[in-house]
Amino acid sequence: MNNMEKRNQTAFPGFILLGLTEDPKLQPVLVSMFFSIYLVTIFGNMLIVLISISDSHLHTPMYLLLSNLSLNDICLSTSTIPMMLVNIQENNQSITYKGCITQMNFVLIFSGMENCLLAVMAYDRYVAICHPLRYTVIMEPCFCILLILLSLLISIMDSLMHSLMVLRLPFCTHLEIPSFFCELPKMLKLACSDTLIDNILIYISSCIFAGIPLSGIVFSYIHIMSSILRMSSSEGKHKAFTTCGSHLSVVFLFYGTGFGVYITSIVMDSSRKTAVASVMYSVVPQMLNPFIYSLRNRDMKDAMRKFFSRIASVL
Repeated sequence: MNNMEKRNQTAFPGFILLGLTEDPKLQPVLVSMFFSIYLVTIFGNMLIVLISISDSHLHTPMYLLLSNLSLNDICLSTSTIPMMLVNIQENNQSITYKGCITQMNFVLIFSGMENCLLAVMAYDRYVAICHPLRYTVIMEPCFCILLILLSLLISIMDSLMHSLMVLRLPFCTHLEIPSFFCELPKMLKLACSDTLIDNILIYISSCIFAGIPLSGIVFSYIHIMSSILRMSSSEGKHKAFTTCGSHLSVVFLFYGTGFGVYITSIVMDSSRKTAVASVMYSVVPQMLNPFIYSLRNRDMKDAMRKFFSRIASVL
């Protein structure tokens, strides 16, 4: 073991999260804004979960998957925002090596889980529209739970692979991460060794763990659109479009912001601007998902009215 590796393992101080701005006047604004975003994210997603559990009409595979997506959004937001708020409040931007690896690990798990769940939800809509008579047979609860567990396992495997890859890298100087949380690509740039193999591994794993679910979503919606266009009833077409509209909106939001962050990191030289772009990917979709499903889904709106009516009657 050389001196560089020894230093990395024994005396490594950790990282500095630069955040979104160095202007002290903007720090209170950021705290207020992100605290509000976090509260809305937690409240909105917990409301989706509670309504899905409390209303028997929503005890279907679609809302089982939606509840898990909401729980995942809560976990993803919790893995980044609270630590950022604490760092701003305490005026301390440092994070330990173990803390950074742990945070990166959780972000990768929940991001990967979101990716897989969106693919499973697309398959659920494909079966519901293209094979409606076999829907209850194919999408039985045990099968749905199996798909959810498989999504979690795939996400953990992907995260573990990247974490082990980062753990073997030496970090010596220039420990500043231009973001408000520990992002894998930005951590690799701080390594004081060749990361070509690591970057190749990232691209390969992205093609496998992100490309396959995205391909599944595209495949599902090609067949869904084909089935909808063959429908003779305009009411049937409208109902099919309505059931898919919420999911498609979430898909475009998740992949659109992710693609936007990737393009921004290539085009823009400013690390601050790429950090702001990361907010769009890691914070905004999780906050907006409950609004998309509650405003565009008639069953969810009806269940929400019943839920609040019951609470009002109790009070």
